[in-house]
Amino acid sequence: GEEPKTFENTECIYNNEIAKTVEELGYEAIVTEGLPRVLGWRSPNYIYKAKGSSIKVLMRNHRLSDDIGFRFTSTEWDQWPLTADKYASWLASTPGQVITIFLDYETFGEHYWRESGILDFLRWLPSEVEKHSNLRWCTPLEAVNRYNPMDEVDVPKNATISWADEERDLSAWLGNELQKVSFNTLKEVGLPVKHLGDTTFLRLWRHLQTSDHLYYMSTKKGGSGVVHETFNPYGDPVKAFSTFITVVSDLIARCHLELEKPRFRFRRLLRKVPHGMGFRFFQGFARPTGLTANSLEEFYHILRSVDSKSISFHLGRGDFERWLSQVIGDEKLTKLFASLPKTAEDVEPLRDEMLRILKERIEELKRKDAEVTEKRG
Repeated sequence: GEEPKTFENTECIYNNEIAKTVEELGYEAIVTEGLPRVLGWRSPNYIYKAKGSSIKVLMRNHRLSDDIGFRFTSTEWDQWPLTADKYASWLASTPGQVITIFLDYETFGEHYWRESGILDFLRWLPSEVEKHSNLRWCTPLEAVNRYNPMDEVDVPKNATISWADEERDLSAWLGNELQKVSFNTLKEVGLPVKHLGDTTFLRLWRHLQTSDHLYYMSTKKGGSGVVHETFNPYGDPVKAFSTFITVVSDLIARCHLELEKPRFRFRRLLRKVPHGMGFRFFQGFARPTGLTANSLEEFYHILRSVDSKSISFHLGRGDFERWLSQVIGDEKLTKLFASLPKTAEDVEPLRDEMLRILKERIEELKRKDAEVTEKRG
Protein backbone atom coordinates (compact mmCIF):
# COMPACT_ATOMS: atom_id res chain seq x y z
CA GLY A 1 0.00 0.00 0.00
CA GLU A 2 0.84 3.66 -0.18
CA GLU A 3 2.20 5.52 2.82
CA PRO A 4 0.49 8.93 3.13
CA LYS A 5 2.79 11.91 2.77
CA THR A 6 0.22 14.72 2.93
CA PHE A 7 -1.34 15.78 6.22
CA GLU A 8 -4.54 17.66 6.98
CA ASN A 9 -5.07 18.46 10.63
CA THR A 10 -8.54 18.47 12.16
CA GLU A 11 -10.51 21.35 10.62
CA CYS A 12 -7.29 22.53 8.91
CA ILE A 13 -5.93 23.76 12.26
CA TYR A 14 -2.44 25.06 11.59
CA ASN A 15 0.50 26.98 12.99
CA ASN A 16 4.29 26.85 12.64
CA GLU A 17 4.70 24.36 15.50
CA ILE A 18 2.10 22.00 14.04
CA ALA A 19 3.85 22.14 10.67
CA LYS A 20 7.20 21.29 12.26
CA THR A 21 5.71 18.39 14.22
CA VAL A 22 4.01 17.04 11.10
CA GLU A 23 7.28 17.23 9.19
CA GLU A 24 9.04 15.31 11.98
CA LEU A 25 6.39 12.60 11.59
CA GLY A 26 7.55 12.08 8.02
CA TYR A 27 5.02 14.08 6.01
CA GLU A 28 6.07 16.21 3.05
CA ALA A 29 3.02 18.45 2.70
CA ILE A 30 0.25 19.91 4.84
CA VAL A 31 -3.08 21.46 3.83
CA THR A 32 -4.56 24.48 5.59
CA GLU A 33 -6.82 27.46 4.99
CA GLY A 34 -5.62 30.15 2.58
CA LEU A 35 -6.47 33.10 4.78
CA PRO A 36 -5.85 36.67 3.59
CA ARG A 37 -4.58 37.64 7.06
CA VAL A 38 -1.81 35.07 6.64
CA LEU A 39 -1.11 35.50 2.93
CA GLY A 40 -1.55 39.26 2.73
CA TRP A 41 -1.26 40.25 -0.93
CA ARG A 42 -0.21 36.74 -1.96
CA SER A 43 -2.46 34.19 -3.64
CA PRO A 44 -3.44 30.82 -2.14
CA ASN A 45 -2.82 29.27 -5.55
CA TYR A 46 0.88 28.66 -4.99
CA ILE A 47 3.02 26.25 -3.00
CA TYR A 48 4.48 27.72 0.18
CA LYS A 49 6.96 26.62 2.82
CA ALA A 50 6.23 26.63 6.55
CA LYS A 51 8.28 28.98 8.71
CA GLY A 52 10.75 27.03 10.83
CA SER A 53 10.56 23.82 8.79
CA SER A 54 10.82 22.56 5.23
CA ILE A 55 7.36 21.05 4.85
CA LYS A 56 5.37 22.34 1.87
CA VAL A 57 2.08 24.09 2.56
CA LEU A 58 -0.99 23.89 0.32
CA MET A 59 -3.37 26.76 0.98
CA ARG A 60 -7.05 26.01 0.46
CA ASN A 61 -8.73 28.34 -2.02
CA HIS A 62 -11.67 29.13 0.24
CA ARG A 63 -13.65 31.09 -2.36
CA LEU A 64 -13.67 28.35 -4.99
CA SER A 65 -14.07 25.64 -2.34
CA ASP A 66 -16.98 27.41 -0.66
CA ASP A 67 -18.69 27.99 -4.00
CA ILE A 68 -19.38 24.26 -3.86
CA GLY A 69 -19.42 23.65 -0.13
CA PHE A 70 -21.64 26.55 0.97
CA ARG A 71 -23.19 28.29 -2.02
CA PHE A 72 -24.15 25.42 -4.30
CA THR A 73 -27.87 25.50 -3.45
CA SER A 74 -28.17 29.19 -2.58
CA THR A 75 -30.77 30.62 -4.94
CA GLU A 76 -29.85 34.11 -3.71
CA TRP A 77 -26.32 33.69 -5.05
CA ASP A 78 -25.86 35.60 -8.29
CA GLN A 79 -24.01 32.61 -9.80
CA TRP A 80 -26.72 30.08 -9.04
CA PRO A 81 -27.11 27.48 -10.44
CA LEU A 82 -23.53 26.29 -10.35
CA THR A 83 -22.86 23.91 -13.23
CA ALA A 84 -19.78 21.83 -13.95
CA ASP A 85 -18.89 23.73 -17.12
CA LYS A 86 -19.21 27.11 -15.38
CA TYR A 87 -17.05 25.99 -12.48
CA ALA A 88 -14.41 24.52 -14.80
CA SER A 89 -14.21 27.84 -16.63
CA TRP A 90 -13.58 29.61 -13.31
CA LEU A 91 -10.77 27.19 -12.56
CA ALA A 92 -9.25 27.71 -16.01
CA SER A 93 -9.20 31.49 -15.56
CA THR A 94 -7.57 31.32 -12.12
CA PRO A 95 -3.83 32.11 -12.19
CA GLY A 96 -1.22 30.30 -10.12
CA GLN A 97 0.57 26.97 -9.73
CA VAL A 98 -2.15 24.91 -8.09
CA ILE A 99 -5.76 25.41 -6.97
CA THR A 100 -6.47 23.56 -3.74
CA ILE A 101 -10.16 22.67 -3.58
CA PHE A 102 -10.89 21.24 -0.17
CA LEU A 103 -14.36 20.15 0.94
CA ASP A 104 -16.13 18.09 3.58
CA TYR A 105 -16.98 14.61 2.36
CA GLU A 106 -20.48 15.27 3.68
CA THR A 107 -20.93 17.90 0.97
CA PHE A 108 -21.84 15.17 -1.47
CA GLY A 109 -25.03 13.46 -0.39
CA GLU A 110 -25.43 14.70 3.19
CA HIS A 111 -25.15 18.49 3.29
CA TYR A 112 -26.55 18.50 -0.22
CA TRP A 113 -28.85 15.65 -1.15
CA ARG A 114 -28.96 13.99 -4.55
CA GLU A 115 -31.98 16.10 -5.47
CA SER A 116 -29.86 19.27 -5.25
CA GLY A 117 -27.87 18.19 -8.30
CA ILE A 118 -24.59 17.95 -6.37
CA LEU A 119 -23.86 14.39 -7.51
CA ASP A 120 -24.49 15.28 -11.15
CA PHE A 121 -22.16 18.26 -10.72
CA LEU A 122 -19.49 15.95 -9.36
CA ARG A 123 -20.06 13.42 -12.15
CA TRP A 124 -19.56 15.95 -14.94
CA LEU A 125 -16.81 18.10 -13.43
CA PRO A 126 -13.83 15.89 -14.45
CA SER A 127 -14.79 15.86 -18.12
CA GLU A 128 -15.42 19.62 -18.11
CA VAL A 129 -12.02 20.25 -16.55
CA GLU A 130 -10.35 18.14 -19.24
CA LYS A 131 -11.68 20.52 -21.90
CA HIS A 132 -9.23 23.18 -20.68
CA SER A 133 -5.64 22.65 -21.77
CA ASN A 134 -4.21 24.58 -18.81
CA LEU A 135 -5.90 22.36 -16.22
CA ARG A 136 -4.93 18.94 -14.94
CA TRP A 137 -5.88 16.96 -11.86
CA CYS A 138 -3.17 16.03 -9.37
CA THR A 139 -2.77 14.82 -5.82
CA PRO A 140 -1.34 17.15 -3.16
CA LEU A 141 1.95 15.26 -3.18
CA GLU A 142 2.21 15.51 -6.97
CA ALA A 143 1.65 19.25 -6.69
CA VAL A 144 4.39 19.87 -4.11
CA ASN A 145 6.81 17.66 -6.02
CA ARG A 146 6.17 19.54 -9.23
CA TYR A 147 6.58 23.10 -7.95
CA ASN A 148 9.07 24.82 -5.69
CA PRO A 149 7.70 26.95 -2.83
CA MET A 150 6.90 30.47 -3.92
CA ASP A 151 7.37 31.94 -0.44
CA GLU A 152 7.13 31.22 3.29
CA VAL A 153 4.01 31.37 5.46
CA ASP A 154 4.33 32.40 9.10
CA VAL A 155 1.56 31.41 11.54
CA PRO A 156 2.68 31.78 15.19
CA LYS A 157 1.05 29.63 17.86
CA ASN A 158 -0.90 32.58 19.26
CA ALA A 159 -2.38 33.18 15.80
CA THR A 160 -3.37 29.57 15.01
CA ILE A 161 -5.75 29.29 12.07
CA SER A 162 -8.44 26.86 10.94
CA TRP A 163 -11.19 26.76 8.34
CA ALA A 164 -14.00 26.92 10.91
CA ASP A 165 -16.52 29.72 11.45
CA GLU A 166 -16.16 33.31 10.35
CA GLU A 167 -13.12 33.81 12.59
CA ARG A 168 -11.13 30.94 11.04
CA ASP A 169 -9.30 30.35 14.33
CA LEU A 170 -9.68 28.06 17.37
CA SER A 171 -12.76 29.80 18.76
CA ALA A 172 -15.07 27.11 17.36
CA TRP A 173 -13.65 24.75 20.01
CA LEU A 174 -11.99 26.98 22.60
CA GLY A 175 -14.09 30.13 22.45
CA ASN A 176 -15.79 29.98 25.85
CA GLU A 177 -15.18 28.73 29.38
CA LEU A 178 -17.23 25.55 28.89
CA GLN A 179 -14.92 24.51 26.09
CA LYS A 180 -11.72 25.52 27.88
CA VAL A 181 -12.64 23.65 31.07
CA SER A 182 -13.50 20.56 29.05
CA PHE A 183 -10.30 20.75 27.04
CA ASN A 184 -8.06 21.20 30.08
CA THR A 185 -9.82 18.42 31.98
CA LEU A 186 -9.37 16.11 29.02
CA LYS A 187 -5.66 16.92 28.89
CA GLU A 188 -5.27 16.13 32.59
CA VAL A 189 -6.99 12.76 32.35
CA GLY A 190 -4.41 11.83 29.74
CA LEU A 191 -1.79 11.52 32.48
CA PRO A 192 -3.39 8.65 34.44
CA VAL A 193 -4.62 7.03 31.23
CA LYS A 194 -1.09 6.88 29.84
CA HIS A 195 0.30 5.60 33.13
CA LEU A 196 -2.17 2.74 33.11
CA GLY A 197 -1.34 1.77 29.55
CA ASP A 198 -4.71 0.02 29.30
CA THR A 199 -5.92 -0.16 25.69
CA THR A 200 -9.58 0.29 26.65
CA PHE A 201 -8.90 3.46 28.63
CA LEU A 202 -6.67 4.79 25.85
CA ARG A 203 -9.37 4.13 23.26
CA LEU A 204 -12.01 5.94 25.32
CA TRP A 205 -9.70 8.89 25.96
CA ARG A 206 -8.95 9.21 22.25
CA HIS A 207 -12.64 9.08 21.34
CA LEU A 208 -13.23 11.94 23.77
CA GLN A 209 -10.67 14.01 21.85
CA THR A 210 -12.97 14.16 18.83
CA SER A 211 -13.29 17.87 18.08
CA ASP A 212 -17.08 17.67 17.72
CA HIS A 213 -17.47 17.35 21.49
CA LEU A 214 -16.03 20.84 21.98
CA TYR A 215 -17.74 22.16 18.86
CA TYR A 216 -21.16 21.34 20.33
CA MET A 217 -20.39 23.57 23.35
CA SER A 218 -20.05 26.73 21.28
CA THR A 219 -22.22 29.65 22.38
CA LYS A 220 -21.59 31.76 19.30
CA LYS A 221 -24.33 33.85 17.75
CA GLY A 222 -24.87 34.99 14.18
CA GLY A 223 -24.05 32.91 11.14
CA SER A 224 -21.45 30.77 12.90
CA GLY A 225 -23.85 30.15 15.77
CA VAL A 226 -26.52 28.90 13.38
CA VAL A 227 -24.08 26.34 11.96
CA HIS A 228 -23.12 25.14 15.44
CA GLU A 229 -26.78 24.78 16.42
CA THR A 230 -27.56 22.87 13.24
CA PHE A 231 -25.03 20.16 14.00
CA ASN A 232 -25.50 20.04 17.78
CA PRO A 233 -27.33 16.78 18.66
CA TYR A 234 -27.92 18.05 22.20
CA GLY A 235 -29.65 21.21 21.03
CA ASP A 236 -27.94 23.15 23.82
CA PRO A 237 -24.23 23.85 24.51
CA VAL A 238 -24.75 23.49 28.27
CA LYS A 239 -26.20 19.99 27.81
CA ALA A 240 -23.26 19.14 25.57
CA PHE A 241 -20.89 20.33 28.30
CA SER A 242 -22.62 18.52 31.17
CA THR A 243 -22.73 15.26 29.21
CA PHE A 244 -19.09 15.50 28.20
CA ILE A 245 -17.75 16.48 31.62
CA THR A 246 -19.76 13.68 33.26
CA VAL A 247 -18.18 11.10 30.97
CA VAL A 248 -14.68 12.54 31.44
CA SER A 249 -15.13 12.64 35.22
CA ASP A 250 -16.19 9.01 35.18
CA LEU A 251 -13.09 8.11 33.18
CA ILE A 252 -10.90 9.99 35.67
CA ALA A 253 -12.49 8.16 38.60
CA ARG A 254 -12.04 4.78 36.93
CA CYS A 255 -8.39 5.54 36.17
CA HIS A 256 -7.67 6.51 39.76
CA LEU A 257 -9.40 3.39 41.05
CA GLU A 258 -7.20 1.29 38.78
CA LEU A 259 -4.05 3.11 39.85
CA GLU A 260 -4.88 2.44 43.49
CA LYS A 261 -4.72 -1.30 42.88
CA PRO A 262 -1.61 -2.99 44.32
CA ARG A 263 -0.23 -3.99 40.93
CA PHE A 264 0.12 -0.31 39.97
CA ARG A 265 1.73 0.89 43.21
CA PHE A 266 5.17 1.36 41.65
CA ARG A 267 3.90 2.85 38.40
CA ARG A 268 1.76 5.26 40.40
CA LEU A 269 4.85 6.73 42.05
CA LEU A 270 6.48 7.28 38.65
CA ARG A 271 3.45 9.04 37.18
CA LYS A 272 3.26 12.59 35.93
CA VAL A 273 1.10 14.70 38.21
CA PRO A 274 -1.52 17.11 36.82
CA HIS A 275 -0.75 20.70 35.95
CA GLY A 276 -0.61 22.79 39.11
CA MET A 277 0.63 19.93 41.30
CA GLY A 278 4.21 19.89 40.06
CA PHE A 279 7.16 21.04 42.15
CA ARG A 280 7.96 24.65 41.32
CA PHE A 281 11.55 25.65 41.96
CA PHE A 282 12.20 29.04 43.58
CA GLN A 283 15.44 30.84 44.39
CA GLY A 284 13.81 32.63 47.28
CA PHE A 285 10.48 34.01 48.39
CA ALA A 286 8.49 35.19 45.33
CA ARG A 287 11.50 34.47 43.11
CA PRO A 288 10.47 31.62 40.78
CA THR A 289 13.03 30.00 38.50
CA GLY A 290 10.38 29.10 35.93
CA LEU A 291 11.21 25.40 36.34
CA THR A 292 8.55 22.86 37.33
CA ALA A 293 8.85 19.10 37.84
CA ASN A 294 5.72 17.01 37.29
CA SER A 295 7.29 13.61 37.95
CA LEU A 296 10.21 12.04 39.78
CA GLU A 297 12.21 11.84 36.57
CA GLU A 298 11.62 15.50 35.79
CA PHE A 299 12.50 16.32 39.39
CA TYR A 300 15.79 14.45 38.98
CA HIS A 301 16.73 16.20 35.72
CA ILE A 302 15.94 19.69 37.01
CA LEU A 303 17.80 19.05 40.25
CA ARG A 304 20.95 18.30 38.24
CA SER A 305 21.26 21.85 36.94
CA VAL A 306 19.05 24.15 39.01
CA ASP A 307 20.82 27.00 40.79
CA SER A 308 22.26 26.02 44.18
CA LYS A 309 20.36 28.93 45.77
CA SER A 310 17.13 27.15 44.87
CA ILE A 311 18.28 23.94 46.55
CA SER A 312 19.26 25.82 49.71
CA PHE A 313 15.92 27.63 49.78
CA HIS A 314 13.81 24.48 49.49
CA LEU A 315 15.95 22.35 51.79
CA GLY A 316 15.63 24.86 54.59
CA ARG A 317 11.84 24.91 54.27
CA GLY A 318 11.39 21.15 53.91
CA ASP A 319 9.68 21.64 50.54
CA PHE A 320 11.23 18.62 48.84
CA GLU A 321 10.01 16.01 51.31
CA ARG A 322 6.62 17.72 51.59
CA TRP A 323 6.04 17.40 47.84
CA LEU A 324 7.35 13.84 47.74
CA SER A 325 4.95 12.89 50.52
CA GLN A 326 1.80 14.88 49.76
CA VAL A 327 1.86 14.83 45.96
CA ILE A 328 3.98 11.89 44.80
CA GLY A 329 3.11 9.72 47.80
CA ASP A 330 6.51 8.02 48.11
CA GLU A 331 7.12 7.64 51.84
CA LYS A 332 10.47 5.89 51.38
CA LEU A 333 11.81 8.77 49.32
CA THR A 334 10.26 11.26 51.73
CA LYS A 335 12.17 9.79 54.68
CA LEU A 336 15.44 9.79 52.77
CA PHE A 337 15.07 13.47 51.84
CA ALA A 338 13.91 14.40 55.34
CA SER A 339 17.11 12.93 56.76
CA LEU A 340 19.30 15.30 54.74
CA PRO A 341 20.84 18.37 56.41
CA LYS A 342 18.71 21.51 56.13
CA THR A 343 21.67 23.84 55.67
CA ALA A 344 25.16 23.57 54.24
CA GLU A 345 27.93 25.97 53.30
CA ASP A 346 28.52 23.98 50.12
CA VAL A 347 25.30 22.71 48.57
CA GLU A 348 26.94 20.65 45.82
CA PRO A 349 27.63 17.54 47.95
CA LEU A 350 23.98 17.66 49.03
CA ARG A 351 22.90 17.96 45.41
CA ASP A 352 24.98 14.90 44.53
CA GLU A 353 23.45 12.95 47.40
CA MET A 354 19.90 13.87 46.39
CA LEU A 355 20.62 12.87 42.80
CA ARG A 356 22.01 9.54 43.95
CA ILE A 357 18.94 8.87 46.11
CA LEU A 358 16.56 9.82 43.31
CA LYS A 359 18.34 7.81 40.65
CA GLU A 360 18.42 4.67 42.77
CA ARG A 361 14.77 5.04 43.75
CA ILE A 362 13.58 5.65 40.18
CA GLU A 363 15.52 2.61 38.95
CA GLU A 364 14.09 0.55 41.80
CA LEU A 365 10.51 1.59 41.01
CA LYS A 366 10.94 0.84 37.31
CA ARG A 367 12.44 -2.55 38.06
CA LYS A 368 9.67 -3.51 40.47
CA ASP A 369 6.95 -2.32 38.09
CA ALA A 370 8.49 -4.40 35.30
CA GLU A 371 8.58 -7.44 37.58
CA VAL A 372 4.90 -7.03 38.47
CA THR A 373 3.98 -6.60 34.81
CA GLU A 374 6.00 -9.67 33.83
CA LYS A 375 4.32 -11.81 36.48
CA ARG A 376 0.87 -10.73 35.30
CA GLY A 377 1.83 -11.29 31.67
